[in-house]
Amino acid sequence: MDTEPCVHQPVYFGVINININERTIGSVDVWRCGACKKRFCEEKQLGIESISDIVGMPDIEHDKKWGVLISKLQKGKDRWSLVKMPESGTIKHERIDEEIVDISVENYQVVEEGYWSFLVDEHVNEAVEI
Repeated sequence: MDTEPCVHQPVYFGVINININERTIGSVDVWRCGACKKRFCEEKQLGIESISDIVGMPDIEHDKKWGVLISKLQKGKDRWSLVKMPESGTIKHERIDEEIVDISVENYQVVEEGYWSFLVDEHVNEAVEI
């Protein structure tokens, strides 16, 4: 539940293009509240037109940061996803075989073999090659 006193006024802030072999396969749209500067993010997978189960601006807990999780084991559009990265602990990830696995995180970075990650705030208005 969001207990912040701000009535958010999101404005478009930037984008991160997700590329494979210099070809964009998706993006992360970044929005920022004009009042409190809180960031909001939306994942856009090219070729995927399914409706998100989140309506409106996706919110994030104050102790997490927006990140992109990349699986070294999967290919194409299934290789990455937008996640809410804790400073330490685990995040849940659904693999292509629909199995949900726990991924270890330390200092806002994935430390699990077979995966890597980056924080959205460090790559706004850039293309990231995965």
